[in-house]
Amino acid sequence: MRYRKFGQLDLEISALGFGCMRLPTIEGKYADIDEPEATRMLHHAIDQGVNYVDTAYGYHEGNSELFVGRALKDGYREQVHLATKLPCWEVKTADDFDRLLNEQLDKLQTEHIDFYLLHALNKGSWTKVHDLGVLKWAEGALADGRIGYLGFSFHDEYAVFKDIIDAYDKWTFCQIQYNYMDIDNQAGTKGLEYAASKGLAVVIMEPLLGGKLVSAPEPIQRLWDSASTKRAPADWALQWLWNQPEVSVVLSGMSAMEHVEGNIASASVSGVDTLTAEELELVEQVREQYSALCPIPCTNCKYCMPCPNGVDIPGNFAAYNQGVMYDDPEAAREEYKWISEEARASACIQCRECEDKCPQHIEISQWMPVVHEVLGEGQPYVCELP
Repeated sequence: MRYRKFGQLDLEISALGFGCMRLPTIEGKYADIDEPEATRMLHHAIDQGVNYVDTAYGYHEGNSELFVGRALKDGYREQVHLATKLPCWEVKTADDFDRLLNEQLDKLQTEHIDFYLLHALNKGSWTKVHDLGVLKWAEGALADGRIGYLGFSFHDEYAVFKDIIDAYDKWTFCQIQYNYMDIDNQAGTKGLEYAASKGLAVVIMEPLLGGKLVSAPEPIQRLWDSASTKRAPADWALQWLWNQPEVSVVLSGMSAMEHVEGNIASASVSGVDTLTAEELELVEQVREQYSALCPIPCTNCKYCMPCPNGVDIPGNFAAYNQGVMYDDPEAAREEYKWISEEARASACIQCRECEDKCPQHIEISQWMPVVHEVLGEGQPYVCELP
């Protein structure tokens, strides 16, 4: 296992972190963790040098922390740095900070959590917990030893990310969604570099974009196959991350032992500046080819918003496009379900007010019924309007 510096801390953290959001389950039921297999996987990873374990209050419908608490018995707790997260959506009053942390300590069967994050911060949730005094409360939890270091995970735009970092000078680390397709999405490369410039360790989540970068459609695979060094698509994605000095640890949510073994093998040959200029150029070509597969040329500029009928136009298009780009329509349909019903494509009334504002001249009113038919009703994908 290779190890990396964790921000300004005098710690050596394994390049690969074990994410406990996608553990093996029984009969595909997300809440029902296959504990014997998940324990075998986690113990194997730790035995091979993985020393960062990441879970959260809501993972596996509340059962991930319980599992981790049981799996880290018999000396395994002492071998790892344990991370979990405050579920900001569960916070209604300031009293909830202590209630939730103490519940998590009980579930994890530990007296302290090494790395504690404010979970999934965006502009709204950050404003809420900040106004309730979360930073003052956290300093108390740091002082009494219930948590070791404070950080946050993030899902919003770069400007919000920067505001959160600048609002508090005692952040130790942050966790961002980042991969070679998300360089301009959410915190993006700018956020990675800004956080590192402020001395924060940066933990990477979704390095494989929820599994979308594990296998490649035929045009993408042809590009990977053209490289003199042969790697699986997932290995290319991971090595691209580990190549960057600002990356502290890459989390992987592993659901099978083969994932653990493959990721450990990748991590064992990882390092900063190990990819050649030609290899980095190849990753750029792959990104461009994926973008070329995108059927709706939406750039998420949001000029079309707000929709007078409440439709999340960029969100609907993003779900549709990803189904085509990554050849994964079922994942796109699941993503569509996460869009509130009133904001789905089905709510479009074809008023066309948005079309005059779209700099890409997308025929939004014609695409929206197609998006709903495909994602909401399971019809076959189309890549252009008839």
